[in-house]
Amino acid sequence: MKTQRLGKSTLQISELSLGGMSFPKEQNKTDTIIQHALEQGINWIDTADLYEQGENETRIGKSLQGIRSDVHISTKVGNRFTAGKQGWTWDPDPKWIEQAVEGSLKRLNTDYIDLYQLHGGTKEDDWDGIIAVFERLREQGKIREYGISSIRPNVIYPYFEKSQAVSVMMQYSALDRRAESVFPFLEEHEVGLLVRGGQAKGLLTDAALEKLEKHSQYGSYDESTLEQTVKQMHQSMSHLGATSLAHILSQPAVSSVVIGTSSLEQLKDTLNNYKTTVSNEDVEQLVALSKQETYKEHVE
Repeated sequence: MKTQRLGKSTLQISELSLGGMSFPKEQNKTDTIIQHALEQGINWIDTADLYEQGENETRIGKSLQGIRSDVHISTKVGNRFTAGKQGWTWDPDPKWIEQAVEGSLKRLNTDYIDLYQLHGGTKEDDWDGIIAVFERLREQGKIREYGISSIRPNVIYPYFEKSQAVSVMMQYSALDRRAESVFPFLEEHEVGLLVRGGQAKGLLTDAALEKLEKHSQYGSYDESTLEQTVKQMHQSMSHLGATSLAHILSQPAVSSVVIGTSSLEQLKDTLNNYKTTVSNEDVEQLVALSKQETYKEHVE
């Protein structure tokens, strides 16, 4: 498993990382997935305090007992919830962030978080206060680095121009290429890109035709366009899953692909895709069959 430096940080992270949101709720199954991932060279796990109202962090913390130093952990903050009650509210108040980090540290059973990410953001937020609290948490040693999870250019640009943040998590795949319009900025400012949604809900895997039956649209692709595009992609290359992954990792801005993992079998399938040799011609063909897009909302 190759590693990449996360932006301008000193963190060396594996090109594939585990997305905790999809982990099974059974502790033993989560343990098995994490153990196999570590054996295969994955050293990064991403979660959020919002996932299962903190229970996701708790299971990960239990899985990493005794091996915490072998793994980088990233989690997120900004969505406030009350345990046992449905729903949540957006709350990026610096006082809440300082309170919320203590909860994540306790649930993860650790005294530091490698990457703490703001889980969203709007133009109206108190960015000076948000940046100041992340800097303070870093100085205190509670977090090593900080970043943001957002697809809003009008949030991303000012955030990195004002702060020492090192990463952004964005949705990106051959079926959603909007993030490419932000890539030059990320490279210029040495911001590491953590990709989510890289398999497009399975539409960019070898099981694409089966997944098509469950999706009437994806992003800007309506039903007819999606069916036509995915079928062309599936027919044009021998391993769509491997090619779609290779396409993402060929982008200089990308540090790691966060893979949703709900079972050991799914993890093994993705790892096989990662290890499969893909030609440049197949990657170019995949891109040629997709739409080049830019963000139309949250730009100004």
